Amino acid sequence: MAQEGVKCFFSSADLAVVGLMEVFGKFRTHVKAANVLKSVLKIHRPDLLILIDYPGFNLYMARIAKRLRVPVLYYISPQVWAWRRGRVKKIAKRVDRMAVILPFEKPFFQKTGMHVDYVGHPLIDAFEKKMGKATSHSAIRNPQSAIDEPIVALVPGSRREEVSNLLPIMIKAGEILKVEFPRIRFILPLAETISPAWLALFLENTTLDIEVHREGIYGALSGCHLALVTSGTATLDAAIMAVPMVVAYKVKPLTYQVGKRMIKVPYLGLVNLVAGESVAPELIQDEVTPERLAMAGRTFLVDGALRQQTIRKLEMVKENLGRGGASERTARIAAGMMGCSGSN
Repeated sequence: MAQEGVKCFFSSADLAVVGLMEVFGKFRTHVKAANVLKSVLKIHRPDLLILIDYPGFNLYMARIAKRLRVPVLYYISPQVWAWRRGRVKKIAKRVDRMAVILPFEKPFFQKTGMHVDYVGHPLIDAFEKKMGKATSHSAIRNPQSAIDEPIVALVPGSRREEVSNLLPIMIKAGEILKVEFPRIRFILPLAETISPAWLALFLENTTLDIEVHREGIYGALSGCHLALVTSGTATLDAAIMAVPMVVAYKVKPLTYQVGKRMIKVPYLGLVNLVAGESVAPELIQDEVTPERLAMAGRTFLVDGALRQQTIRKLEMVKENLGRGGASERTARIAAGMMGCSGSN
């Protein structure tokens, strides 16, 4: 948005945080951001407030907008279907219209009587912009036989907490795999939110051949046989590229203890939720060890039949994410809410 000329009061790095307890470390920043944006709403009275994900903060802003009679469009809905379902009623009171990106979200929110549009997933547009209309390279990357020279992606996330929690474990898992696959290679896509110098601290004491890729996740995943991925949107990136994966989720113990009592879905990985079944093994909290991560990943490298079956299911996940155009559909909805001519 900044690159497109949008005036930004705070960056995503200022506000981004993973976990329930970890948010207290940025409490003052959140309060400052809320006060600044509250003033913007009061002074400028915009024609429309567009909220994107980030429910804890954005639902508060939606309440302010409602009081000021500023229409609210929520794009990329809060994942209340996974936990804190009581928030649905709050959303229905404060939000005028929702544009959702996962197919099962529309009927979930429609139960409250909300005006909901399924626009498809914006990752499809990002993928096609970067890679073109190609679907995958599975026939080249994934022969039926075992792989002698595997290429493995390490995808520890885009937030510092995620990288700190998972990258050291992923590196140790890679060292275990290297014993069986001496010519194994690793690619690590560098998120824009992560400093290359900070990331380099994690790579100093390993013998692994790890290439840090700085040109986006799709370029990094192209040609990979396997991905070790943090739970989140990156699992859908891997699915779009038809790369078999192992999903890892690890946070601070107290955050996990609170979260596991609130989560109401059978899977944590978005790829499995969209698929409606377990197409990617999930290792959660204490299960995330180098040995278990290496063992789960190894299965995809030695079992050609499983690899091919998984690739087919991942290609179906990509189909379920829509045909592209999510951003354009959402823009038309926004224009319509502002009364612009020619919109729908």
